[in-house]
Amino acid sequence: MTAVPLPDGYSYGPFHDGPDPLAPPADLHDALDEIGRDVMAGSSPRAALEELLRRGTDRTSGLDELTRRLWQRRSQIQRRNNLDGTLQEVQRLLQDALEAERRELFPDPDDDARFREAQLDALPPGTAAAVNELSEYDWRSEQGRENYQKIRDLLGQELMESRFQGMKQALQNAGPEDVERINEMLSDLNDLLSAHARGAEDIQERFDDFMGKHGEYFPENPQNVEELIDALAARSAAAQRMLNSMSAEQRAELAELTQQAFGDPRLAEQLSNLDAQLRAARPGEDWTSSERFRGKNPLGMGEGAQAMADLAELDALAEQLGQSYPGASLDDIDLEALESQLGKDAGVDARRLSELERELRRQGLFERAADGSLRLSPKALRRLGETALSDIVNALRGKSGDRETESAGAAGEPTGASRPWRFGDMQPWDVPRTIRNAVLRSVSVGESAVRLDVEDVEVVETEHRSRAAVALLVDTSWSMVSEGRWLPMKRTALALHQLITTRFRNDALQLITFGRYATSMELPELVGLEGAWEQGTNAHHALLLAGRHLRRHPDAQPVVLMVTDGEPTAHLEPDGEAVFDYPPQPQTLHKTLSEVDRLAKLGASVTVFRLGDDPRLTAFVDVIARRSGGRVVAPDLDGLGAAVVGDYLRTRRR
Repeated sequence: MTAVPLPDGYSYGPFHDGPDPLAPPADLHDALDEIGRDVMAGSSPRAALEELLRRGTDRTSGLDELTRRLWQRRSQIQRRNNLDGTLQEVQRLLQDALEAERRELFPDPDDDARFREAQLDALPPGTAAAVNELSEYDWRSEQGRENYQKIRDLLGQELMESRFQGMKQALQNAGPEDVERINEMLSDLNDLLSAHARGAEDIQERFDDFMGKHGEYFPENPQNVEELIDALAARSAAAQRMLNSMSAEQRAELAELTQQAFGDPRLAEQLSNLDAQLRAARPGEDWTSSERFRGKNPLGMGEGAQAMADLAELDALAEQLGQSYPGASLDDIDLEALESQLGKDAGVDARRLSELERELRRQGLFERAADGSLRLSPKALRRLGETALSDIVNALRGKSGDRETESAGAAGEPTGASRPWRFGDMQPWDVPRTIRNAVLRSVSVGESAVRLDVEDVEVVETEHRSRAAVALLVDTSWSMVSEGRWLPMKRTALALHQLITTRFRNDALQLITFGRYATSMELPELVGLEGAWEQGTNAHHALLLAGRHLRRHPDAQPVVLMVTDGEPTAHLEPDGEAVFDYPPQPQTLHKTLSEVDRLAKLGASVTVFRLGDDPRLTAFVDVIARRSGGRVVAPDLDGLGAAVVGDYLRTRRR
């Protein structure tokens, strides 16, 4: 983009100083919903975050999609190209040169012309051998001479391009002076690397002198010998992998041809020495692998080396995007290389993913547990709870378009009386009394107009609503996982917890899970709970814990809500051991119903949310409802949260 001048000296152009200030912010709300869904389905927070980054968002490609595009790009390079471009071009130039020479010799009747024709006919069949044989040949044809020189120049250009990127263009019209300068640069470079290998103390000074003399050949602009070696070794290793990918015959042909590069055998010798020093300095580079090219587009030596470098870069990017190595971070991704291979949109996606990861951590949505593991923070759980509750509230409304309403002021019921407003009061105004006060005050002081003053305000007096002690019992047996009920169960607990902690803060909520045993859990534990293979549905133990919770709050209205998909198959013995049997033992059923009766004596009716249509379960939960004065609700999975929250509100109002 070209900057365009505007009035008063202003201009606009591309933004380069940090992130784009006009770019849309990372959508943390949707991202957290997806992470929360995975966590509640049994993934760890770290795995859920990694899965989100792999999957991406609605407007950002994930790591998996970027990796797929990398492999597609890699496959295209191999499917479209082959590595014999230099050999093919040399063969074409040689054939044209020989045909031009024969045309020039044919009309000449003298013996010298016939001798020359015999020389051409006796050339070896191999391209490299024929080129070497013609090194001393005195060409009669001007086109033949030019083509033969083109072969030498091409070999020199390709040989240098395979080791120094961009050199081919710089040597398009190279003359003897240019060739001599290149030989001088290679000689100085080999001397510099030799001094570095010996551990010369003045190596930086030597490097500075070298770059001052030959810096034009190194667009990478290295700052020291190590950076210079890194750049050269990567290119040299790519050239070696290109040779490894050729057939033995092709390698032999090229090795012989390179002796004719620019007509100066010193060039090949210098490069051979350079390759040996680089290999010794960077043995960790990939010098031995090969690739299979099966396309029809011929690549020269320089293009082939670049293709091998591109493949290596694609492999490195795929490893960075895979994030499977210890200490992996999205900051490791080489954005410049990614944009070079896949385009600027890929760099934008990678930056967005990195920003999303940083923002999720920066805003405190994750925290370290005592054991060092990553878990959702209370802030993240509140956000998940808000989403779950919002979905349930919308479901309870039964129709879209209604405006959400909240009761103004403190929780309470109007008594019919009013009182003067005090600082901090949130109750609604008693408008008639407030206006009456303003009128009486204005008349008493002789004012002609009625003006409202803060001392005139009266608010509706309310009395404190009754507290509720709520026990939510959720089945965590394996059938809840295998039947796809795990996530709806957790979202239901989240929504109820959010409702109580934000709207009914005086209520006491206890979350109780029950499989073979029952356990009282805090919300973070339940959200992160993983499904496990465990036989037993110990409703007896769960009801027992619910009773303990209700007894700790004798002044509160008792509310017991049970979510289950199986009849009781386990009970707790006095020694704390859980006994499992299927079909259920009479003792298991007796102990379970005994706890239901104890809850009924505390004034608690049990509402059972039955998931599934098992006849034995249906019959048993009906008994629980009759014995406790409660009821049975059989919602589908999508309606479970609305059913539980709705029943809690109904019971509380009652």
